[in-house]
Amino acid sequence: MTRELLRSHSSVRKYTGEPISKETVMDLIETAQMAASSHFVQAYSVIWVTDEDKKAKLGELSKNDFQFKTAGASFLFCVDFKRLQVAGQKHGVDIVADSAENVLVGVADVSLFAQNFVIAAEAQGYGICYIGGARNNPAEISELFNLPEYVFPLFALTIGTPTKRNETKPRLPVAAVLHENGYNVEQYDTLLDEYDATMEAYYTSRSSNQKMATWTKQMAEFLVDQKRPYMKDFLVTKGFNWE
Repeated sequence: MTRELLRSHSSVRKYTGEPISKETVMDLIETAQMAASSHFVQAYSVIWVTDEDKKAKLGELSKNDFQFKTAGASFLFCVDFKRLQVAGQKHGVDIVADSAENVLVGVADVSLFAQNFVIAAEAQGYGICYIGGARNNPAEISELFNLPEYVFPLFALTIGTPTKRNETKPRLPVAAVLHENGYNVEQYDTLLDEYDATMEAYYTSRSSNQKMATWTKQMAEFLVDQKRPYMKDFLVTKGFNWE
């Protein structure tokens, strides 16, 4: 059952609009909290966006306004060291949050927490969509939700009853991501050609938004330029000022 659930994931971008109850949200959050956490710091917080004006503004700032219009509930997942700063102050300690290591710890904690949330939601029949666009305007989004020093938005997430289920995208072959006893770059030419053929067949045959595309071409076009170069300077404004 769990295996089938995990293997059936697909992003949902249009929902029925049926609201998600507070009881359900609380249950999903409590379930998500059982995720592993590095040194048990639990460096995450979630903003549940119930105010319609703020929800619309989050959609605008993340450049994904369509995502929020029909969702049953909308959230902003944040890396959070402010709570840890308060914990340190209780013992007369000024914590060191501004390190690359702590940013990585926070990102890992939020991601594990969010994935637990997603699996719990999908197990109840809901659909979800991660929205990395929350990093399109992180300073404005931080101001919108009054995020203090040591807290920054990592991604938004919508959840709801889907109007339809999309086909699951084929992932890279296991042989392309599993290395035994050492990294093997030699395998990629052949494996990526095979994967391109698989993805091209998927894109041309899926039930909506058909297109001619391969994975390697999409990645080449996506990664040819630096993405969100302002993020380093933004993180400095939030107290993460490592050299």
